[in-house]
Amino acid sequence: MSAELKQSPLITASSQSASSGSVWRRLKKEKYPQIFVWIGILLLVIFHFLPLFGILMAFKDYSVTDGIRGIFTSPWVGFKYFEEFYNDYQFHNIVRNTLALSLLKLVFTFPVPILFALMLNEVRIHWFKRAVQTVSYLPHFISWVVVYGFIVVFLSGESGMVNHFLMSVGIIDEPIGFLTNPDHFWGLAVGSAIWKEMGWWTIIFLAAVSGIDPSLYEAAQIDGAGRLSRIWHVTLPGIKGTIVVVLILALGSLLGGGLVGSNFEQAFLLGNPLNADKSEILQTYAFRMGLAQGRYSFATAIDLIQSVISIVLILSSNFIAKKTTQSGLF
Repeated sequence: MSAELKQSPLITASSQSASSGSVWRRLKKEKYPQIFVWIGILLLVIFHFLPLFGILMAFKDYSVTDGIRGIFTSPWVGFKYFEEFYNDYQFHNIVRNTLALSLLKLVFTFPVPILFALMLNEVRIHWFKRAVQTVSYLPHFISWVVVYGFIVVFLSGESGMVNHFLMSVGIIDEPIGFLTNPDHFWGLAVGSAIWKEMGWWTIIFLAAVSGIDPSLYEAAQIDGAGRLSRIWHVTLPGIKGTIVVVLILALGSLLGGGLVGSNFEQAFLLGNPLNADKSEILQTYAFRMGLAQGRYSFATAIDLIQSVISIVLILSSNFIAKKTTQSGLF
């Protein structure tokens, strides 16, 4: 008899009704948080998913005069613009600059916040620790346009403060072309990116360090482990998961600048005809082709190549990380 009651449609319907009623009561109780959540989802759909239809322009002969409708009605041209970009005389130089700048930033900007977080964690004077941390992450909130103004003031030709000082003390006889010599561009871009974003990412690693069980440090100290030994055997293993996740994110956005994500801003602001041999990258080339010359399909094809490479990088790095360290982004 009890089995028949469990299988009764009336009981099933009533249980479903009770379940839906509890869901609606919960939604009504949490209506204000739900409103914020759905606003966020709506913005995500409007600004991130709907624009994906623009990818079609990479495979079509699109004209801006056709408007949004032209994205769907323009004639198909297949991989015409991909082949055109590959055969462009600037292709190899642009790809080289993009990869070189991105890899240099990954190599030099990724370890710096970790090392800085480890050093700050060892500081025992709390007011000094807070002051250093605050000063280090404030540049994150400064626009790259303002940073460019600082760089010009310090590193421009004869009027720059650095060149003026070096000439006044007799170290150099003529100004160094920090902003015009192509050989200085990559170092200038990496150095300014570290200065601007190092403190911000340090917060992430400091938060991970603070989550380590203090008893592990006490046990290591009882066993005779010194400060460096505790960092190596306790702190670094304790934040390994955070390091792996941040590394995956950095690899996924590698072509955009990794952690600092500033390739376009730096190349656009610091780039000029004199250092274009090292400052022209995929993003600035696509920007110039798309907005300056109105070749939207060609620019979309270039950006799509970069997006596909980024997806491959983040998926492959996550797969490798899960196989080797059992930690991953998803």
